[in-house]
Amino acid sequence: MNPPTSGSVPTDHPPLRVHPPLRVVIADDQALVRTGFRMILAADGIDVTAEAADGAEAVAAVRRTRPDVVLMDIRMPQTDGIEATRRIVGDAGLDGTRVIILTTYDLDTYVYAALTAGASGFLLKDVTPEHLVAALRLVRTGDALLAPTITRRLIERFAPREEPRTVAPHRDLSGLSPREMEVLRLLATGLSNAELASRLFLSPTTVKSHIGRILSKLDLRDRVQAVVFAYETGLVTPGGDTPSGA
Repeated sequence: MNPPTSGSVPTDHPPLRVHPPLRVVIADDQALVRTGFRMILAADGIDVTAEAADGAEAVAAVRRTRPDVVLMDIRMPQTDGIEATRRIVGDAGLDGTRVIILTTYDLDTYVYAALTAGASGFLLKDVTPEHLVAALRLVRTGDALLAPTITRRLIERFAPREEPRTVAPHRDLSGLSPREMEVLRLLATGLSNAELASRLFLSPTTVKSHIGRILSKLDLRDRVQAVVFAYETGLVTPGGDTPSGA
């Protein structure tokens, strides 16, 4: 066999890896809303594996089709989106499925409850098609969809307001280094990775590594859970100033 001539393209390279299509379940009690989202996602090559009109249907659809992400309305008849989210997140067989809450925000007082139930973030129902698709792809990678500018306002609005309390010794918290505790406190105030890097004089890559170790040590799924954890343990208090030393 003659050697390839100059300028020829080798044919023995492995084929490019093609990621499987993003798979989504849409849960909303309004058929028109489901249809609109389905059309948007289909236009971008996203596979809608099922639709559901209430939470119980959503849980059944997720268990049947094993999607990457669920778009979950909160207010639905019978089983609501919060309970459905809790069941999905609590199912060990569905640990690869993420939930994004659909909300009107200014009316819903259930967003905090949905996040504590295990949702990976939330979207407004008037979200643009581009933002919707980008959000689904982001959450699929394991990241959380909670804009840093909204995090603190959200938690302060819905978290229980209690007197500041001393954090009791906690085996999970005790496993964090002083730097990781500092990162967790600042993360809970709604700072983005770039803002954390600037505040702590670290590179964004180092900040991301710290957050990854925090999530691993505390057995948390994403930064949304980390924010909720920080408030629930009293590490950060609603309405409080940025922690001293941060």
